Amino acid sequence: MKVTEHIKNANGKTLFSFEILPPLKGQHIDSIFDNINPLMEFKPPFIDVTYHREEYIYKELDNGLLEKKVVKKRPGTVGICSAIQNKYQVDAIPHILCGGFTKEDTENFLIDLDFLGIDNVMALRGDAVKSETYFRPEKEGHNFASDLVAQVQNLNKGKYLDDELQNSSKTNFCIGVAGYPEKHMEAPSLDSDIHFLKKKIKNGATYIVTQMFFDNSKYFEFVNKCRTEGITVPIIPGLKPIATKKQLNLIPHRFKVDLPDELIMNVVKCKDNKAVRQVGIEWCVAQSKELIAQNVPLVHYYSMGKSDNIYDIASQIF
Repeated sequence: MKVTEHIKNANGKTLFSFEILPPLKGQHIDSIFDNINPLMEFKPPFIDVTYHREEYIYKELDNGLLEKKVVKKRPGTVGICSAIQNKYQVDAIPHILCGGFTKEDTENFLIDLDFLGIDNVMALRGDAVKSETYFRPEKEGHNFASDLVAQVQNLNKGKYLDDELQNSSKTNFCIGVAGYPEKHMEAPSLDSDIHFLKKKIKNGATYIVTQMFFDNSKYFEFVNKCRTEGITVPIIPGLKPIATKKQLNLIPHRFKVDLPDELIMNVVKCKDNKAVRQVGIEWCVAQSKELIAQNVPLVHYYSMGKSDNIYDIASQIF
């Protein structure tokens, strides 16, 4: 079922969902199931599965030269999505990226998803690889998420890359995209960011999931700006609870989001990460309650591979 249908069928009730990371190469899928199992108590209509693009490493050869190798540390997104739908009978939403994919790769990826009965995709540009300062697309790939959305939508219309295909079947993907309440790190302004978000909606996206935020006013302001600009699709808030002191520096640096002073000071006062975890849970519970009071369609949680604190939050909310 499509995300938009889940929201419609909820009749105004706020739903619960979460996002997981594929396990590191060499780990068993049971590590995923162990984190999902406790959260099924809260009846998520869908589970997002991230896609992690390749990284480059340089291996020194016997002759002293360096050999560039491509590695994928977290493969398995498609297989995990299929396993989730089979085991739990809920929708799984794979992330698809511009980075690391040609248009042909993307089309074949989408065909596989269609064959598996996967109805939703989250279309993202993706980040630059660690060896690059700025994002660089594949030679025959997409530079922007809006172009990736357009390719998915073309497949929904039965338009494949090969114009000579006869009697091609249409896919029926519901397309999600990312929104940034505090703007994307590369955007010159929030207004310009929303301008390009509108393009993703115009090209076929039907719902938005936000980057994490820790100040609900940022989300409400973002939604108001989107509505003023004519964006009418559901805008799902994404939340992540703080769990370690290290994240005070890591999150603003990696994700370019602000942390409220009150949250920062509460974490600084903690004696250890066990206390930080509790502060993070309490803050996220308060965020969730305020969002639900404002009738958000769904609250989406970034579990980052661990579900224990998400469980503690959901048990107080859902």
